[in-house]
Amino acid sequence: MMRTRPLKVALLGCGVVGSEVARIMTTHAADLAARIGAPVELAGVAVRRPDRVRAGIDPSLVTTDATALVKRGDIDVVVEVIGGIEPARTLITTAFQHGASVVSANKALIAQDGAALHAAAEEQGRDLYYEAAVAGAIPLIRPLRESMAGDKVNRVLGIVNGTTNFILDKMDTTGAGYQEALDEATALGYAEADPTADVEGFDAAAKAAILSGIAFHSRVLLDDVYREGMTEVTAADFASAKEMGCTIKLLAICERAADGGSVTARVHPAMIPLTHPLASVRGAYNAVFVESEAAGQLMFYGPGAGGSPTASAVLGDLVAVCRNRLAGATGPGDSAYAALPVSPMGEVVTRYHISLDVADKPGVLAQVATVFAEHGVSIDTVRQQGKDGEASLVVVTHRASDASLSGVVEALRGLDTVRGVASIMRVEGE
Repeated sequence: MMRTRPLKVALLGCGVVGSEVARIMTTHAADLAARIGAPVELAGVAVRRPDRVRAGIDPSLVTTDATALVKRGDIDVVVEVIGGIEPARTLITTAFQHGASVVSANKALIAQDGAALHAAAEEQGRDLYYEAAVAGAIPLIRPLRESMAGDKVNRVLGIVNGTTNFILDKMDTTGAGYQEALDEATALGYAEADPTADVEGFDAAAKAAILSGIAFHSRVLLDDVYREGMTEVTAADFASAKEMGCTIKLLAICERAADGGSVTARVHPAMIPLTHPLASVRGAYNAVFVESEAAGQLMFYGPGAGGSPTASAVLGDLVAVCRNRLAGATGPGDSAYAALPVSPMGEVVTRYHISLDVADKPGVLAQVATVFAEHGVSIDTVRQQGKDGEASLVVVTHRASDASLSGVVEALRGLDTVRGVASIMRVEGE
């Protein structure tokens, strides 16, 4: 039997995502009510610029006083899509204190202060949901937190930023340089005017922190995530990748150590074999590959950004939170019981592709091989090309620690036969 009194929703932010949330709430009101068991009513919309025309939204609902809106006391759910740390953090905690549950799409805030926000929600007996914070429309947090609650996740490997995937895909398929591909992404609206958060890996690092914490039931902070951007990836790197039967992606990688005693979280460009499912992810799409003990290998794929896809995830959380509200219950909260430490990047073990500029003369390969051997790094393959006294030497290693590889590179730079280290890239997904 459906309850007639509506659940009241306050919307913080009415940009690309917020306006789409409001539109779906209005146009799909009957379906949402049937799925929840009660109508949902948009009770207020907090914005910075109240004079802007917002199609489909009653102007009487619009306010610039977000604090007063979340303090009303009759709000059941606050939907936060303004982003950033403040005032979002204060508004969310205030909402809990005044009886509301919260749905958020704020990856930066959840990655930095998720534990404190979960504690605030638990103290007040309220929900904090944030499916839209990680991969847009792709259901990922709920499967990890609920569907796989009885399993043991060992690895999460994914493309979690559509802008960077679009740029790298263009470089791969058309031979374009980085700047040319970035310009196209900007023209098509995939990249912001300032793309730093995307191309330097900050956006993906926040998502990696969230995913690691959920997957491994441990506290992983944004500062724990190793981050390396993709601005130095070149057409030559893609040429080398193709020779190895690989392509290049900016990956978020969250792993449990082989002994199970620690975890790592990192974001960086990497070569992956063309046979790996992530290699075929094109354009601005996202995909996340999950490896667990019982379920095996799972892949989640779809649009990772944009108004409609992100709003889809927000509305999914809204329905879940409203159902909990009617039942007088709350959903899964923070789970950090495992308390696994986060290992430093130096302990991460993977394969490496190293391109060197060297003198084209006898003995160079032997010198280079000796350096690798002295640092305990085993070489898988070597390719050398030379002309007019100069040569390029490409070395692909077996699995080695980041610290060991750093020692190799430092020693190589000390050889008079090595003119320079052209590029270093990790090889993942095998």
